[in-house]
Amino acid sequence: MYANILTIAGSDSGGGAGIQADLKAISATGAYGLSVITALTAQNTVGVDAIYPVPIDFLEQQMRTVARDIRIDAVKVGMLGTPEVTKAVTKFLETLSCPLVVDPVMVAKSGDRLLHADAIAALRDVLIPQATVITPNLPEAADLLSVTEAYDRDIMLSHARALLALGPQAVILKGGHLSGEESPDLLMFESQAQWFDTARVATTNTHGTGCTLSSALASYLGQGHPVDVAVAKAKDYISGAIAAADQLNVGEGHGPVNHFWALWGNNG
Repeated sequence: MYANILTIAGSDSGGGAGIQADLKAISATGAYGLSVITALTAQNTVGVDAIYPVPIDFLEQQMRTVARDIRIDAVKVGMLGTPEVTKAVTKFLETLSCPLVVDPVMVAKSGDRLLHADAIAALRDVLIPQATVITPNLPEAADLLSVTEAYDRDIMLSHARALLALGPQAVILKGGHLSGEESPDLLMFESQAQWFDTARVATTNTHGTGCTLSSALASYLGQGHPVDVAVAKAKDYISGAIAAADQLNVGEGHGPVNHFWALWGNNG
């Protein structure tokens, strides 16, 4: 039987991030995707023109309806936007018993802010302690910890330990914002540090990388893989998706990664 993976996130009308990227990644990694939408966005590869939060009562209805009928094997949480949405999602997740991946989406690739400043505390104090794995990038980690953004590996180690102290079982701190020929990601799990170094790909088509990685991770966790194995498999998947991103021709800005690179081969 295939695993059922629920993504709770915002919709990206450009198709490269959010719910759309999540469902593509879940499907591409061998699971069945379910979705609850927290917000609608009007966006493309250049920027976000508008955000329309889903009313809380309808958000709650989506979650209840899905859970009432369908077995949920893992959950990925992405864009939440407001403290009210964060608290409603957290309350729902307390009724489940499955792996939870939290991607603390705060800023879009275009630079547009997707999380209200007053929602950071709710995310940090209420939701993150429930997580199996959190997947912040360097700016997101700095926001969560109220510190300056990491600029080298030693500071990444310090930040990862501080993030682990917030309560999740594991942390993947994504180092793509560092300079250099490699893009280092750090897994902090059971107080052990493991680096995942991948060659930096010369492409501007990186929209949705965080959503894609976290969804692939939830997919592999829901399929029964332990955290370290799931992270390694998710890293391999996103690396292939980035490497094949230029096979796509989507928009004039930061285009999406190629979620179906393994299925499409060189025909994308």
